[in-house]
Amino acid sequence: MSDPAAIRLPRALVPADGRFGSGPSKVRPEAVAALADASRGLLGTSHRRDGVTSIVHALRESLAELFGLADSYEVVLGNGGATTFWDAATFGLIERRSEHLVFGEFSSKFAAVTHAAPHLEDPIVIESAPGTHPDPVVDERVDVYALTHNETSTGVMMDIRRPAVDAEHGLVVVDATSAAGGLRVDPAEFDAYYFAPQKAFGSEGGLWFALCSPAAIARIERIAASDRWQPPSLSLANGLASSRRDETYNTPALATLFLMRHTTDWMLANGGLEWAASRCDQSAEIVYGWAESRSFAEPFVAKPSERSRVTATIDFVTTVDAAAIATALRANGIVDVEPYRKLGRNQLRIGMFPAVEPDDVATLTNAIDYIVDVLTGGVSAER
Repeated sequence: MSDPAAIRLPRALVPADGRFGSGPSKVRPEAVAALADASRGLLGTSHRRDGVTSIVHALRESLAELFGLADSYEVVLGNGGATTFWDAATFGLIERRSEHLVFGEFSSKFAAVTHAAPHLEDPIVIESAPGTHPDPVVDERVDVYALTHNETSTGVMMDIRRPAVDAEHGLVVVDATSAAGGLRVDPAEFDAYYFAPQKAFGSEGGLWFALCSPAAIARIERIAASDRWQPPSLSLANGLASSRRDETYNTPALATLFLMRHTTDWMLANGGLEWAASRCDQSAEIVYGWAESRSFAEPFVAKPSERSRVTATIDFVTTVDAAAIATALRANGIVDVEPYRKLGRNQLRIGMFPAVEPDDVATLTNAIDYIVDVLTGGVSAER
């Protein structure tokens, strides 16, 4: 068949929900319905008043419970997403020099931000090839170790472990944008664990959250008291003060806050972070087990321990066009499985966040089998 968009899947091969994006990700219909019910008393109201501050307060408490934070940790939030947090951290968390583990597009971007900052010394960058991750190296010149829990662009995850240095001399600052809520983490291993709500938390973009240790809070306050200039909207001290009032420094997207709280409460009601991570594990086992059993596909990440449980990247042999598969899937309402554009591989990338039903993931793999069979005229599916 010359036109993959003309392929029509049998009804049994169409998932109940066809959203498998790696961000923005599937928003649960129940959360949208709850937002619609609450909209008249919420949307279009002041973010400095009880109707909204109560949501922020409840959300901060829910996140602290979900991640098992000690009472001394604080949940800080602000506008702009994780990309904005890189700028804020460059002004308000890094004193002199940071060390960055770079193993994909997003980890490289934070390193580029700190390299361009005129008030900081050049960062130390430890890089590895896409599909792998490097390990941190203790360096006495470094006061922030910038780690990435899950590299969304490549589907590589790494365990978060504090380097052998105390927090006073080196904060552990973790980009958890596509990991938070889907991967397990021990708060004792980080000082700032920051993320946006449009991935595992099934909300919309435009906010950042940071789970901050006492050492991170002390660093924020110390830098704010120095003579370093910081744009007010990027000041983590302003973000900290606003969060303590259950507000954001400037006006947030209220729908995003509501959806985020709804998903967090849904996770807690079902068993918390362990439940959510186990659900992602189930989907990951389906995808990677399927890929390893097929002659035309294989996991991009070679080491099973480094294969992401929330964003699976699957390579295809040259005789099977992954872009054609994605086109056929999209024509059948199954969307956003295309690979990260800059990686440039014959690949699909499948979001497996907690909101995605494992049964839908299994149906997706069967749909891919069907499409490959049609596109190739019948290749052998089993290894």
